[in-house]
Amino acid sequence: MGAPDRRYVTGSRPARPVGTAPLMRMRSASDPAPGRLENEDVVFRFGPLVGVLDGATVPEGFDTGCVHGPAWYVRHLAARIGLAVAARPAATLMSSLASAILAVRADHGDECDLDHPGTPSSTVCLLREGGDQVDYLVLCDSPLVLDTGDEISVVSDDRLASAMADLRRAADALAGTDVDPVTRFRRSVTVQRARMNRTHGYWVAASDPDAAYHAVTGTLPLRGPGALRRAVLLSDGASCAVDQFGLFDWAGLLDVTVAEGPEGLIGRVRAAERDTPERLRRHKRTDDASAILCEFDPAG
Repeated sequence: MGAPDRRYVTGSRPARPVGTAPLMRMRSASDPAPGRLENEDVVFRFGPLVGVLDGATVPEGFDTGCVHGPAWYVRHLAARIGLAVAARPAATLMSSLASAILAVRADHGDECDLDHPGTPSSTVCLLREGGDQVDYLVLCDSPLVLDTGDEISVVSDDRLASAMADLRRAADALAGTDVDPVTRFRRSVTVQRARMNRTHGYWVAASDPDAAYHAVTGTLPLRGPGALRRAVLLSDGASCAVDQFGLFDWAGLLDVTVAEGPEGLIGRVRAAERDTPERLRRHKRTDDASAILCEFDPAG
């Protein structure tokens, strides 16, 4: 795992006998939001497993019931996911994530109220190579872009976006009343917290291991028709290149990431953040941004 408080880029190409299985090459980059000293994203690789975690930033003035912050949480969760997968290689990603969440719950110690609605949390995007196939898991808004040669597809979990749309409608309903913007924002955050890890709300890694079993999961072949060629794992600070700034479509994002590397994609986002007028920006002016590119050589 790279240092969580600065940009880092990694690459690897493990040796493997020819003809055994496709080979995964990985490049990654993670960059804290400009002006922020601590990165609340983490990218990691543990053997055949790669992942992106995006910790939920705590709005100023809100309690979490915890002595730890999002950066601590994502570092511990990444390490615990790696240990869980290493201990039980045949387990599903859901099961490994649930074990990791439970282990981090113990890591907190006795000082934290882990039932507090603002307890530290994180999105999860995982991809694991396993011989002739890859498994993936997406929880909350860190999408996965997949290229099988014939098709570019995106695996996403839209439940947070749906919950936020409901919150915006509720906030709009308050417009024109005597409620000031600060009070309206605080009410919105309170409602969002109340919907976290609830049916008809959204699911995210926090302190409840059951959240893992609400993730979006799947498997793709690495041989034959529909074999996976390339994949990009993203935090929303990088996926905003498509769904916020409209710099290109998902196929274009994949091509830019291959040509310029994950750091090049993040550079494009930073330029868009600087050049976009304030009134057209999303709810956060800028954000931590992370991306992992995985490329697969054909089987011999």
